[in-house]
Amino acid sequence: MNQLKAIIADDEASLRLHLKRLLEKLWPELEICALAENGQQAMDAIEIHEPDIAFLDIRMPGISGMDVAKQVVGKTHVVFVTAYDQYAVDAFSYHAVDYLLKPVSEHRLLETIQRLKNENNTQHQSLEAVLQQFTEKQTVSTLKWLRIMDGEDIRLLHVDDVAYFKFEHKYTTVRTKDGSYLIRKSLKELEEGLDSELFWRIHRNTIVNVSWVNHASESDAALTLTLKNIPDELSVSRANKHLFKQM
Repeated sequence: MNQLKAIIADDEASLRLHLKRLLEKLWPELEICALAENGQQAMDAIEIHEPDIAFLDIRMPGISGMDVAKQVVGKTHVVFVTAYDQYAVDAFSYHAVDYLLKPVSEHRLLETIQRLKNENNTQHQSLEAVLQQFTEKQTVSTLKWLRIMDGEDIRLLHVDDVAYFKFEHKYTTVRTKDGSYLIRKSLKELEEGLDSELFWRIHRNTIVNVSWVNHASESDAALTLTLKNIPDELSVSRANKHLFKQM
């Protein structure tokens, strides 16, 4: 049997390398013949290398992963890898073998590898089950997990562990009791997904998790929040002071 070949396309270098390392660990027989950072590079790599499998990020500059998949139906097995689960139904319309949410876990990738190795008729039933899972997820809009970089590693952070988000210099700081991390999501994006009963916008650049607030104190018309288990203090804008009148 010939060695299977694959390409990986993702516009974030760290995520391309993360998936590559996982595949090398879990499926050493698979040859990763190209890494692409956008849809056009993915198309070029598929034409040159004729891979058996293409791991495609859906949202890429220029040509999307969906557009690439449309061009390679019947030629290359497609696995979509993305942070956005609202594309699940469309993904399977392009005959995707599977659909992975970032950051990809070893356990979940092992399931995908099994599907790719599986050539019998049970594969369709497996895909139906996966599609059902993602369809059910679409009914839940509240953001529960964040993908963060921890050194060279990618990990999941539950939003309950976040004390506050602060936007500065094009990045958002995610503060936990263990430290701070930078993400590229804007406060507006976060606000749309977070539970508004727990996460309050207290300033134009700050969202706080109210379950982490220990005390609100006012001095010279300025309102300041102290937090549980974290020495940081947060300023509340005049427009949002009313949120803490009972504290």
